[in-house]
Amino acid sequence: MSESTTQVLVPIDGSPRSERALDHALDMSDVTITVLTVIDPFDVDPLSPGLQSPTGVPGMPGYSEEWYESAKADAEELHADARERATEDDLEVVSEIVFGRPARRIVTYAEDNDIDHIVIGNHGREEFPHVLLGNTAESVVRRSPVNVTVVR
Repeated sequence: MSESTTQVLVPIDGSPRSERALDHALDMSDVTITVLTVIDPFDVDPLSPGLQSPTGVPGMPGYSEEWYESAKADAEELHADARERATEDDLEVVSEIVFGRPARRIVTYAEDNDIDHIVIGNHGREEFPHVLLGNTAESVVRRSPVNVTVVR
């Protein structure tokens, strides 16, 4: 890895927007990419894409060990697909799966791991034009210590 290699963090959750964010990062030059999936045991927005609490009740944690194992297995499959796509472009992808609140964990990961840039998908809802970014993307943009590219 050269001195000028940019460390890029791409949060992925299996949504089309996170897939486009990964595509964008794979098209960047001289980068090392880390894909990060944050498994959130709290369903605070039942309309948002991604991994959800099995209780179906906003704010209720999903404590079932089977649920955690299933969510982790789904994330591992996403990461295997990301590594395969990167291999097609002769790139290597590092992958991490963590538990917690997505925006907080993304920003903390960037701070703790010398990330230079975050590329994140936008989950804003087109039917509400005043909503420019999804909650997670907006929080990451506001709190990130590094540059953030939001991909639509």
